[in-house]
Amino acid sequence: MATRPDYPMLARQLDATLDTRDWLTNASQTAAFINMTVDNLNWAGFYVQRLPGTLHLGPFQGQPACHPIPFSKGVCGAAATQRTTQRIADVYEFPGHIACDAASRSELVVPVIVTQGEQEVLWGVLDLDSPSPERFDAEDQAGIERLVEIFIASSDFDTVPD
Repeated sequence: MATRPDYPMLARQLDATLDTRDWLTNASQTAAFINMTVDNLNWAGFYVQRLPGTLHLGPFQGQPACHPIPFSKGVCGAAATQRTTQRIADVYEFPGHIACDAASRSELVVPVIVTQGEQEVLWGVLDLDSPSPERFDAEDQAGIERLVEIFIASSDFDTVPD
């Protein structure tokens, strides 16, 4: 059984860690931080929308991953299309699941929605995979969504590296 993360403490730690406005650095730091502090994960990282309807691999921790992911496929695509967090107890029961790592059994994907000008736009998603079925519960979802809020508040999304 995984140790329950102290999400309020993790939020304070992540906020202190993200000491630049650069989204690329902050995404790298956030993926590494979550991978190190949340038990029972086998992948933690971002997919970034660089072309309409497509997610491209961004900073991550874990094995090499699928790339690109169309919005029409997988849990990441569902989170991007619906702009809602997807908490999947068993990915093999999810229609259209993309098996990047056969060891992954559950998944939590949080959309990253940022304000550009006067519009809210989908920047990408944070994807967490676990080798254990039913790894993520409502408390994990709320805690990870809070970490994503900190990432968003700490980052400047107006510039995109090539």
